[in-house]
Amino acid sequence: MAAKDIQQVKQRFGIIGNADGLHRAIDLALQVAPTEMSVLITGESGVGKEFFPQIIHQNSMRKHGQYIAVNCGAIPEGTIDSELFGHEKGSFTGALADRKGYFEFADSGTIFLDEVGELPMPTQARLLRVLESGEFIKVGSSKVQKINVRIVAATNVDLVQAIAQHKFREDLYYRLSTFPIQIPPLRERPEDTLLLFRKFAGDCAEKYRMPPIQLDDEAKQLLLSYRWPGNVRELKNVTERISVVENERMITAAELRLYLPNLNMEKLPALMNRGGDEQKIFHNEREILYQVLFDMKKDVAELKKLVHDIMCGNISMPVPVENSEPYAHPIHDMSPIQEVETVEESLSLEDVEKEMIHKALERHGGRRRNAAVDLKISERTLYRKIKEYNLE
Repeated sequence: MAAKDIQQVKQRFGIIGNADGLHRAIDLALQVAPTEMSVLITGESGVGKEFFPQIIHQNSMRKHGQYIAVNCGAIPEGTIDSELFGHEKGSFTGALADRKGYFEFADSGTIFLDEVGELPMPTQARLLRVLESGEFIKVGSSKVQKINVRIVAATNVDLVQAIAQHKFREDLYYRLSTFPIQIPPLRERPEDTLLLFRKFAGDCAEKYRMPPIQLDDEAKQLLLSYRWPGNVRELKNVTERISVVENERMITAAELRLYLPNLNMEKLPALMNRGGDEQKIFHNEREILYQVLFDMKKDVAELKKLVHDIMCGNISMPVPVENSEPYAHPIHDMSPIQEVETVEESLSLEDVEKEMIHKALERHGGRRRNAAVDLKISERTLYRKIKEYNLE
């Protein structure tokens, strides 16, 4: 597509940035829009995936039809089939009348399935049937209905890994990803970071009728060097908080650091890239926490083994220098010798996750919606974890 077309799309949908990766994603969306191909949009949380289904719909032959966006991760597992495909009266408790689902409402239009990686396996089978034959069956019905709808899906989950873990259907993945579009994270768009900051600062200043904040040179360098794990969404939130809280409109690096909670976490020794297969990319704060705990566990186990080897004589202690004052060997000072436990405590990912969920529920008095927000997971995922860990 011509650069003029891409610029028009950016202006229409309020997309800020000039990075090649961003322009490439917009170009792909414009190319696939006139077709009927299913599209899978991938990218980390907060990169702005929600704009691209709208670009595709508005530049397609279906632009006069319905456009419906559904957050699959926000719908409880027990009701998601009914929400998507509808239900018949009396099909379950509370089904007091027939109800159309989102797919039926989107007939002749486009449906956007956000967080498609959160769909339970039975719902994935229903979605696969829609993609393969354009057919679906309402909950509680035996009647097959035809549908003419274009599906655009998005996820920040690694679906290839989810397939390997038997959490996502491989055949559905290939059906959805007929035309994949990857949205680059903000750390790969450093030239866009300052543009976005100025845009958000200007918007906030206009909204609250105050002068816009600015950054000094050192703060600009800090802004560019930060990895932004929450991407554009995190940058917007940080900019708005600084605009409201700080009295001075010129922000220094020291002041900016106060609003970057992940800055110190990135510099922990446990999280340093170690090369080879051990190099990891963290997509959220929970993954960072788990990695820190696992590395701490490994370090403690190595320390225990070292102490055990010293006490058993496998490793000799330093010998005093000639003519220096003699000293007693530490082992000789211990009576009796205590055997050191070398068996590692069991600290599994499940144990950590279970404890985090338990504490979140306690903090919020058992209110699952609030606990889900605190844990930064969907309410449906929290319900599943509560059941899995028997935390009812």
